[in-house]
Amino acid sequence: MITYTELHKILMYNPWTGDFYWKIKTANCVQIGCVAGCSDTYGYIIITIKGKPYKAHRLAWLYVYGYLPEKIVEHKNQVKHNNWINNLREASQQCNMRNIGNFSHNTSGVKGVCWIKNNNKWRASLQVNRQSKILGQFKSFDEAVCHRLAGEQCVNWEGCDSCSPAFQYVKNNIQKGEV
Repeated sequence: MITYTELHKILMYNPWTGDFYWKIKTANCVQIGCVAGCSDTYGYIIITIKGKPYKAHRLAWLYVYGYLPEKIVEHKNQVKHNNWINNLREASQQCNMRNIGNFSHNTSGVKGVCWIKNNNKWRASLQVNRQSKILGQFKSFDEAVCHRLAGEQCVNWEGCDSCSPAFQYVKNNIQKGEV
C-alpha cells in the first residue's frame, strides 16, 4: 500500500482539475510532467505505482487528507473520471448506492417513484437491505416524491440527501414555489 510520503514523492496532484502528474520516472513508459493514469473499462482513472494499480480518486484523497479511508470515496457528480477534490467525498456503501442515479427504465426522474398504469397512481417505494418497501400510492407525483423523501429520512440515510433525486426534486420545486 502506498503511503502519503511516497505518493508526494512520485506524483503531483492538481486539486482543481483532479489530474496527477509524474514527478519522477518510475517505469520506462513514464514521462516526467505527463498526466498519470488511464481509464479502465468502468471509467475510473487507474494509476499504477510499483506494479500496483490504484484508483486516482482514492489517491487524491490520500494526497490531500493524508489517509486512505476505510469507506468508499465517491464522486458527488457521478462522473468517475472527475477527480477534483471538491467532487469527492467519503461515503458509506449505502450512500454510494443511492448516488448511482436512476435506472434506464425509470421514467419519473425520481428513484423509487413510478407510475402504476392499472390504477392511475404514482407509487413511492424504498429499498432497504435489499428489501423493497412500498410507501404508498398517490394521485399526484409531488405527493409520491415527498413520501419517498420522507421514507429516506426515516431510514436515517444521513449525509446522502444531496444525491437523492427526491431531495433534489423537492428542493428545486420548493424554490420555485411549485410543491
